[in-house]
Amino acid sequence: MDRRRFIVAGLAGTAAGCAHSKSPWRHFTVEEARTVGAACAHIIPQDQDPGAVQAGVVVFIDRQLTCFYKPLRKAYRQGIAALDQESANSAGRAFADLPAASQLDVLRRIERNPDTKPFFDMLVAHSMQGFYGDPRHGGNRERASWKMLGVASPPLRGRA
Repeated sequence: MDRRRFIVAGLAGTAAGCAHSKSPWRHFTVEEARTVGAACAHIIPQDQDPGAVQAGVVVFIDRQLTCFYKPLRKAYRQGIAALDQESANSAGRAFADLPAASQLDVLRRIERNPDTKPFFDMLVAHSMQGFYGDPRHGGNRERASWKMLGVASPPLRGRA
């Protein structure tokens, strides 16, 4: 096989693999992303400025779970399942399907429960990192938190 055919075959295989992907997420399932998004919307709510969802915090967490947060994948899966289970036990529906007031009640119970508090604390910490961190990591879309705080965007290295 010559080099040109090898490259074309490789690109075709890569494109075919991507075309069959049904989820826009790297780690989360669509339902897990909905649950995390609903929880993050309470951790950093939208007001006159964008909140966690608008700033891409769920995208940040999802991307980090494929690299730096990889050891935390199991904790996220279990924590999200516990959040949805608590929601199902108390209201009979998935967390993301509850009204905002009911979601807040479930989050408060998760926060007070010693078994689920570590997940809640981790989700809060990662939400803050995604909201205030550098946009190149997937969160802080359009530098939302930096604009809110009046922080100037740092210059890109190599471009001055």
